[in-house]
Amino acid sequence: MPTCPLLMEPDELEARLDDPELLIVDLCKPEIHVQGHIPGALHLDYADVVCADPPVMGLLPDADQVSRLAARLGLTPGRCVVTYDDEGGGKAARLLWTLVAYGHQHISLLNGGHHAWANEGHPMTQDEEKACPSDYRLHDVGDVVADADYIRQHLQDPGVALLDARTPDEFRGLDRRAAHGGHIPGAVNLEWTQAMDNANNLRVKDRDVLMPMLEQMGITPDKEVITYCQTHHRSAHTWLVLKTLGFDRVRGYPGAWSDWGNRNDLPVEC
Repeated sequence: MPTCPLLMEPDELEARLDDPELLIVDLCKPEIHVQGHIPGALHLDYADVVCADPPVMGLLPDADQVSRLAARLGLTPGRCVVTYDDEGGGKAARLLWTLVAYGHQHISLLNGGHHAWANEGHPMTQDEEKACPSDYRLHDVGDVVADADYIRQHLQDPGVALLDARTPDEFRGLDRRAAHGGHIPGAVNLEWTQAMDNANNLRVKDRDVLMPMLEQMGITPDKEVITYCQTHHRSAHTWLVLKTLGFDRVRGYPGAWSDWGNRNDLPVEC
């Protein structure tokens, strides 16, 4: 099995560019990708990672859709998927979360993504890599997924914490992006960018910085933590950050506030 840290540094990836056990996937904007990307990286549109049922966006594709995507990329059970994007890791982390939801555990996020790779002088290419399709089949596992019913059942559970990765204005209902503004009752707010180190090319901040921030809000490793944002794009990055910190039980809410905030049968706090 491949050695596959949840966070892979650019230096390590550069040293392993010829490693057949790695599958590098680029989720940068197309115009960024064509200007230059990591050698060997396959480009993927974020739209291929999610599905929608408006007004609910960012839903989890079914197993057949994800299997077709994995096969198209040439993924096999033993390969490690290394992903990156140009926005700090949200799109890349959403792909990784989706793969884990369907049972593929060998995943890495390139720490700092395109910013760190390009700004620190690592090799770039404009050559396009061609995938070698596989017949990989993925199956629903589900232990990293939470839906509205699951969350509603655990609203009073002291062992379950809700972490909202949206902006403070979204959390308070001042920036309303659904029929209802506000947040899920009992949730605490940590905007996803607070986990990024702007002075270090958008890498994930160090553990000794992040853990006190989380503990102050009651987000501790002994609890199951459910992350959400507007669609589980930003909060997919939060999910991965928690996993790197040793949180064993972390779920993401696909659809997120675009689901919860557009329903009239669910409680809301502001």
